[in-house]
Amino acid sequence: MRSCELRRKTAETDITLSLDLDGSGKSQIQTGCGFLDHMLTLFAAHGKFDLSVHCVGDTQVDDHHSVEDIGICLGQAFREALADKRGITRYGSFLLPMDEALILSAVDISGRSCLCFDLQIPTEKIGSFDTELVEEFFLAFTRNCPMSLHLKQLAGKNAHHIVEGAFKSLARSMKAAVALDGSDTIPSTKGVL
Repeated sequence: MRSCELRRKTAETDITLSLDLDGSGKSQIQTGCGFLDHMLTLFAAHGKFDLSVHCVGDTQVDDHHSVEDIGICLGQAFREALADKRGITRYGSFLLPMDEALILSAVDISGRSCLCFDLQIPTEKIGSFDTELVEEFFLAFTRNCPMSLHLKQLAGKNAHHIVEGAFKSLARSMKAAVALDGSDTIPSTKGVL
């Protein structure tokens, strides 16, 4: 079973997270950040991942620690659930339209961390959410499940649509990249990822 349960407790956050890569898209998300709840719910649904996240964070300061630490935990959960990555497709990409926004994501679960973040989010806030935290989340995610992740905005004016498009597109790319290809091999000529 390709799943993981973990807990991360620091002076700033207390997070429990469970992930099943072969789920149906069910989620229970309580991060303390309403917009992030919405994004992770969409991520689970569009990736067909079963995801549970509960975070108590120092949101009286701001959402930064919660958002970054949840990204860390989600990356670690993918890394642990994938184990040695035997039999996965490894690569995935998806071009997602979200109303006027058009977002491309491409993933290589390579064991090397690289984020190419090319979103032009036109507002500093979406509701009470600081939009600069979107890049922080994806950085934490890619550093903890070492992968190359390209997020590119091809069109878009509405901040909510741009960010939602990125999370949905990433979900579809991750779904493709973690899919089993029917082999029992590690998808690398090096023999390790």
